[in-house]
Amino acid sequence: MEDMQAFNMPQEEDSDLFLTTFGHSVTGPGHKYGPAVRSYHLIHFILAGRGTFQANQHTYHLHAGQGFLIEPDYQTTYQSDEQEPWTYIWVAFSGSRAPQIIASLGLSQAGPIYACTEEQGAKLAAYVQDMLAHNSFTLSGRYYRLGLLMQFLSVLAEAQRDLLPPADNNTYISHMTNFIRTHLEEPFTVQDLADYMNLNRSYVTTLFKRYLYCSPHEYIQNCRLTKAEHLLQTTTFSVESIACSCGYAKSDSFQRAFLRKAGMTPTAYRRQQQSPYLQATDIKSIKKS
Repeated sequence: MEDMQAFNMPQEEDSDLFLTTFGHSVTGPGHKYGPAVRSYHLIHFILAGRGTFQANQHTYHLHAGQGFLIEPDYQTTYQSDEQEPWTYIWVAFSGSRAPQIIASLGLSQAGPIYACTEEQGAKLAAYVQDMLAHNSFTLSGRYYRLGLLMQFLSVLAEAQRDLLPPADNNTYISHMTNFIRTHLEEPFTVQDLADYMNLNRSYVTTLFKRYLYCSPHEYIQNCRLTKAEHLLQTTTFSVESIACSCGYAKSDSFQRAFLRKAGMTPTAYRRQQQSPYLQATDIKSIKKS
């Protein structure tokens, strides 16, 4: 059970930053959403109650005053507590600037949790309520909501202030993660990334471990395999085609990497995750080829 007020905004192909959805939800005991994969950046903030958030094989136990980030192409699940079901707000946005904005806030799918003071939380709630009150598709409404989104993000920046890296290093991380996410189909290496940034490879590794809590190789692999999971779930592309689309020059190396992460082969994962219709379509396409 869920008492929800939300709006979904039309796609804005010509915009570098735009809201895709926002809302407020009062959930019932044990209410669950997911597993699901989004195509946009989604930020939740818990106003009351508690629940769990699952991502990257981790389970986070959260309560009022905390929030969590969901990045595109990651499979996540969240569920309200049976005794104290949560109430939360959310905003979701997309566009070419979105990855840089998320990185500037010190958030990532590897470190998706943040916390706000009571005053900061009240501001976040007020901005979302204002968005809900100004939901027209007019140009003025669009700009008004975008202004509210920037104020929402400013509160997060204030909440994260003591956790943010120095500006220069944060800019490096932002550029590198954006490069990775937009070049996943290319078989680049960590050295290629360092050369692109004109940085020493060991310094690149230091930045990733300090601010994203993993090596650059691990981050790249996780992005590639997350994209592969999404393609296996939602398309009938061959395993070889998916491997190529995710930057693997050889299908064998992709299958070994996928097996290490998922504990099963790509083909077995597809059978487990896909709908019967897509499985049947996939079988027909194999027979025709």
